[in-house]
Amino acid sequence: MTFLKRNRAAALVLVAAAVFLALGVWRGETETVFRKAVNICMECIGLG
Repeated sequence: MTFLKRNRAAALVLVAAAVFLALGVWRGETETVFRKAVNICMECIGLG
């Protein structure tokens, strides 16, 4: 319990990140993010 008292801001940010991650998965954003990541990688390598 002392860990949470000392690091309340860090725990709050961690919970907020988990909520936003779950919200993105629920909305179906994973495919969009993956597609953009693939396109960026292909441009950096020079295949696209």
